[in-house]
Amino acid sequence: MLVEPKIFQSQIIDTIFKKNVSIVEPVNIYGSNISTNVFIGPFVEIQKNTKIGENTKIQSHSFICEQVIIGKNCFIGHGVCFINDIFSDGKPACGDKDKWKETVIGDNVSIGSNVTLLPVRICNDVVIGAGSVVTKDIKKPGTYYGNPARKQKDL
Repeated sequence: MLVEPKIFQSQIIDTIFKKNVSIVEPVNIYGSNISTNVFIGPFVEIQKNTKIGENTKIQSHSFICEQVIIGKNCFIGHGVCFINDIFSDGKPACGDKDKWKETVIGDNVSIGSNVTLLPVRICNDVVIGAGSVVTKDIKKPGTYYGNPARKQKDL
């Protein structure tokens, strides 16, 4: 039996944009707040209840889930993945948003390509090396990398 699939188009809906925002399609952005002078590359998804600070650049193939706040003057490399569900019951929360956690990225933070961030808080003036996995809050400026990411040097 042949069945027609549901086909969804990439889209930008219910989002607040400040001035001078550049977007390279295709992207999915919905329910977000995007500040001034932001660049968003192709194949990016930014979900609702997110905020992107001014002068921030988000490279291609990145995923920014609900409950992420990114400060100003940040760089998000290619293929960065934010996670808000920590499987607290040993399985996905399956839409139970009360179990989702927030991620807050400070100002002047650079996140290298293919970094995965669990729900964490990152202070200002941090560099996270490519391929790292951030599992804990980063409370002091510096350069971090590895799996799990650890401080390697001061900035």
